[in-house]
Amino acid sequence: MKTKLSKAPGRLDGRVAWISGATSGIGEAAAELFAQEGAQVAVVGRRLELGRKIAARINRRNPGAALALACDVSSEAEVAQSIASTVKAFGRLDILVNNAGMVEIGDLHTYSEAQWDRVMGVNVKSMFFAFKHAFPLLQAARRGYVVNVGSISSFVGQARTPVYTTTKHAILGLTRSIALDYAAHGIRCNCVCPGITETPMLWEHLNVRPDPSAALAERLRRVPMGVSLSPLDVAKSILYFSCEDSAGVTGTSLTVDCGYLTAAEWQCTGPTAFQKKSSTP
Repeated sequence: MKTKLSKAPGRLDGRVAWISGATSGIGEAAAELFAQEGAQVAVVGRRLELGRKIAARINRRNPGAALALACDVSSEAEVAQSIASTVKAFGRLDILVNNAGMVEIGDLHTYSEAQWDRVMGVNVKSMFFAFKHAFPLLQAARRGYVVNVGSISSFVGQARTPVYTTTKHAILGLTRSIALDYAAHGIRCNCVCPGITETPMLWEHLNVRPDPSAALAERLRRVPMGVSLSPLDVAKSILYFSCEDSAGVTGTSLTVDCGYLTAAEWQCTGPTAFQKKSSTP
């Protein structure tokens, strides 16, 4: 008689997560990974139909694990409603992942006030709204986790993205403030700072160049590992900060960039072991 093996417990069993910007890229990968680790997940984003497709895909593998919620994160009322809907569906909230973001390409003197405010609203003010309305729930959970998604642009400048770069620097300061002020409530807050990641936002930035693929290849020559990140690569770091694997860690940032920021100048002559398909674990 064969012994039936029980499924190993996931790192997020019994936890509930709210993830913004979850209808594509890093947020989508995080939602799927969290569900695999046992969490129930609110897939939050402006594009409800995409969110529903992602939630349906998650629920086929993990029944009842995902809920799609439409939300413009620059609206406090919509953020508050999405958090309330998450708790109504799942009964609690343990993890807040502030991943939503956008970019406007242009020189600073060409921006309108509306453009500036729009990017600031989506990238930074949304985190204020989310934490404000999640705080009582994270406090009630006794162990709350907040993960803000920054960028390598949290540390250095990037051409023709002045407001985006400003927001990503601000996210680091906000992360530290939340960590400092709310540790007594059992809440840890950390920041994941990805490098070149294959997301729709990356191509939005590259597509203003005459040859986007060549522009990406040129960027990757400055990366010691010689490769870009997948959304899942970044999602794994978000998971680390969303569970007790990172116990004792708060108010810090984790740079996930394949070595991009390790040197002021770098030319990857390649090929590297990371570029060879056969080297994939």
